[in-house]
Amino acid sequence: MKDLLPDICDKYEESVQLLEQEYKDYGHKKSFYGELVTLRCFHDNSLVRDIVSENGKGKVLFIDGNGSCKRALLGDKLAMLAVKNGWEGIIVHGAVRDIATLSGLKLGVKALGACPFKTEKRGAGEANVGLTIHNQMIQPGDYVYADLNGVLLSPEALDLSKL
Repeated sequence: MKDLLPDICDKYEESVQLLEQEYKDYGHKKSFYGELVTLRCFHDNSLVRDIVSENGKGKVLFIDGNGSCKRALLGDKLAMLAVKNGWEGIIVHGAVRDIATLSGLKLGVKALGACPFKTEKRGAGEANVGLTIHNQMIQPGDYVYADLNGVLLSPEALDLSKL
């Protein structure tokens, strides 16, 4: 596996920002990138299903669960739906579950931790909104680059063919 982020930082240091929060890797794809789709939800993953049901080619979903690991915002069924619809990856500022299954799916998955409890289904949440994670802004339409070294954000797509 190639380390993507160090090469991006060498070439585009002035154009990228390191997301200061450290996430654990749960998906089979350890390196992934794409245009950001954002979702803010707390202990309710109803809108996650709606979003991963859409075409996700070239996209990464960032779910802000307010950092809570008391309920899992992503599990095996939603992750398999994301794979079916071509999503590159999902980053959860919160918890995931079914981690043995997630580790075998061709999907990048990063999260703060794991929790076996499912969420409530109230239809709550906000899609395609700006998020603030540890005083860092994450905007829908920005680009994210992730590997085992961390997560980088960029306001525009980077030309990775020059790496």
